[in-house]
Amino acid sequence: MPYLRGMPLQDLIYILDLLGTLVFAISGVVAAVERKFDLVGAFIIGFVTALGGGTTRDVLMGATPVNWMLHEEYLGIVALAMILCYLFYPRLSHIRRSLFIFDSIGLGLFTILGFQKAMIAELSIPIALMLGIVSAVFGGVIRDVLTNQVPLIFRKEIYALASLAGGLLYWLGSLLEVNTALNALISICVVVLIRSMAVAYGWESPFLPLGRKEH
Repeated sequence: MPYLRGMPLQDLIYILDLLGTLVFAISGVVAAVERKFDLVGAFIIGFVTALGGGTTRDVLMGATPVNWMLHEEYLGIVALAMILCYLFYPRLSHIRRSLFIFDSIGLGLFTILGFQKAMIAELSIPIALMLGIVSAVFGGVIRDVLTNQVPLIFRKEIYALASLAGGLLYWLGSLLEVNTALNALISICVVVLIRSMAVAYGWESPFLPLGRKEH
């Protein structure tokens, strides 16, 4: 992939941020449509799904005003998600697990984005991994709470662990000096693959303390 070589890190971060915002916004708007929210409600759900994780990450890092407040194009991305869902929702609704597809892509994109931003801030690797997870999952948590669902991160299915695996792989690729853009692409694909296989094969990660009796 020649076009990935030599891409400046800041350009890659910006592209990942826009792509992650779009796919998570679509995920949120689809969820709102399924719950029969009105126009304003759909926009709000799309907004918090797309930008909630990044906002939480930036606040934790002390990067305020948060990124979307400084760049109006992020609101435009949420509006674009609204338009795409309005025009193509019948097609989206016929794609099995469409919400899952967009969630998985956004999970991978924001995991790498959060990790990259933490490393630029010269934070430790464990903290960078945690901020990658926060960036990836907190928008979905807010979406699920507002749409009256148990957040995916609190269920037994593989979700945050897929994010962690993607972050670890990206860190390993960085140590091996893999091209930054290619490293990000591979790590994102691995996150999506893990999520897909977990759903297909019913992989779970329940917390089972020693001595706990099954009922």
